[in-house]
Amino acid sequence: MEFNISTPALLFSAITLSMLAYTNRFLAIANLVRQLVAVYRESGDENVRRQLSNFRLRLKLIKYTQVFAVLSFMLCVACMLLIFVSRIVAAEVLFALSLVSMIVSLALSLYEVFISIGALKLELDLIDGKGNGPRAR
Repeated sequence: MEFNISTPALLFSAITLSMLAYTNRFLAIANLVRQLVAVYRESGDENVRRQLSNFRLRLKLIKYTQVFAVLSFMLCVACMLLIFVSRIVAAEVLFALSLVSMIVSLALSLYEVFISIGALKLELDLIDGKGNGPRAR
């Protein structure tokens, strides 16, 4: 495979789309947190407090997904700069690190999705339990 400046450029669109998706998830969760904080202040409901704890973990995960996506982007740019000055071996190493950083970012994002799905399942179970009396688990 020939390694030239267009190779790391291929990753640019994937990284930027991922960062946009992460930002949208962050904004959605931030709005939910603000709403739940208002509900918790009014009611002091323990369920709401547990949800806020879950959101704290999810926000931390989203932060790190963004950190690794930005790192991947920066490594790609540095890789292109090294290609420009004919440091191909160093550029290949940075490109590999950029790919690893993107994998970490995607893995963290996937983990956050699983946590989100688990939280929604608990909410749905809670609603089912209220409608049908106590649920046997």
